[in-house]
Amino acid sequence: MKCLYCSCTESKVVDSRSSDDARTIRRRRECVGCGRRFTTYETIEVTPVLVVKNNGTRQAFNAEKIRNGIIKSCEKRPVPMATIDDIVADISKQVYNSMESEITSKQIGEMVMDRLKKTDEVAYVRYASVYRSFKDISSFMAELQSMMGNK
Repeated sequence: MKCLYCSCTESKVVDSRSSDDARTIRRRRECVGCGRRFTTYETIEVTPVLVVKNNGTRQAFNAEKIRNGIIKSCEKRPVPMATIDDIVADISKQVYNSMESEITSKQIGEMVMDRLKKTDEVAYVRYASVYRSFKDISSFMAELQSMMGNK
């Protein structure tokens, strides 16, 4: 960090505290060269992840869309909101930790279905019926039979 006053690159941290949003750290520094003090702010750099949709378009990853889809599939089911939040946080973490700049909507859908299958089978079937867009009852039954076969 360069001093604003003398351009010296050596400084020491005098005080450090979190800002109001708890996502930024405010640091008070003292220049070793001239002794003057200045403030710096440290934030996490988030690289945007783009979701590649089935039609080839791209849009920014949005965890709220995942949350809304899960909430719809869990409607009138005994799935607490805390569980839904945990699923969304887990998927978001997995997306950002993948270190990829793009992820397909299909991959995200599979992550959601994997977690819903472990959480609530009815919610899983609801989500899968929309996500996989079953064309007829036979494809829907095939999915149900594969679920029953895994038990």
